[in-house]
Amino acid sequence: MGYVVAVVGATGNVGQEMLNILEELNFPVDKLHAIASRKSKGVEVSFGDRTVKCEVLETFDFSTVDIVLMSAGGAISKEWSEKIGKSGAVVIDNSSAFRMDPDVPLIVPEVNPDDVKLTSKKNIIANPNCSTAQLVVALKPLHDAAKIKRVVVSTYQSVSGAGKEGMDELWNQTKAIYGLGDATPKKFPKQIAFNVIPFIGSFNDDGYTDEETKMWKETHKMLDPAIKLTVTCVRVPVFVGHSEAVTVEFDRPISPDEARAILRDAPGIQVIDKQEADGYVTPIDAAGEFTVYVSRIRKDHTVENGLSFWVVSDNLRKGAALNAVQIAQLLDESGTIQPKSGYRSITV
Repeated sequence: MGYVVAVVGATGNVGQEMLNILEELNFPVDKLHAIASRKSKGVEVSFGDRTVKCEVLETFDFSTVDIVLMSAGGAISKEWSEKIGKSGAVVIDNSSAFRMDPDVPLIVPEVNPDDVKLTSKKNIIANPNCSTAQLVVALKPLHDAAKIKRVVVSTYQSVSGAGKEGMDELWNQTKAIYGLGDATPKKFPKQIAFNVIPFIGSFNDDGYTDEETKMWKETHKMLDPAIKLTVTCVRVPVFVGHSEAVTVEFDRPISPDEARAILRDAPGIQVIDKQEADGYVTPIDAAGEFTVYVSRIRKDHTVENGLSFWVVSDNLRKGAALNAVQIAQLLDESGTIQPKSGYRSITV
């Protein structure tokens, strides 16, 4: 016995990863519902060694559910999450709809697990932006050891961050260019194949994009509002895996060796950092993995107490689906939630 879990957006990239990770982590699921739009009614999705037929969002009774993993976009979340929360289920929302809501905790379990106690205000927990999630996992143990004053980040974000349409566009443009076909952009504003695009989301009045703004606002909410953060977000022609070049200024000296030791002991992180031609991690290495990888740790000589490093993670996993399921584990293990069946199985 265990929890009744619903995955909303079960046919999408992240929804499918949520189903995979529930199984991989052996989360105690008593019954699983795959929820999607009307056009996907009856479509079968895989869950472990069986298939589940998709049910329709508009007609589903969420009062029978304990946990809802929501990955259907901001508009759907704004319309449904609060209704679902009022029915008694806890919603773990992957969109940006509630991240800045003061009554909704924004959680990365390795960073701010105690915020799970705030869940009862709306029965909603927000999952952070994919690039923020891996960043704060790397920053948290360093901030605990030597207070961070300022962070400069450049992201290299894969096309899967824009959904299946983004992945299809990279694939189709690559084929078209090799075959002298039509590589006209449809999903992205410019050609993504063999190119990089320094623009994700939409522009704000200050010249930053909303993707960049999300990263510093979310870092402030989860880690420390006093940290100064500037970000440039770039879309790159990689299918899965986000990378970040990060420079951090601390309030005291911290050597690369000390940083490596701190990060090696931190949860969710693996340090791969050898001064060799292949002594670092790339998105291809991280794809399909749970880990946040840190490489290229070195002193920044332009500031008194600075370090630079490279952070890579699978954006569909730690950046989205894995973090959501880890939040569900946190709800279970902390006793914050009990199954409506009255039985709680501790995850291991």
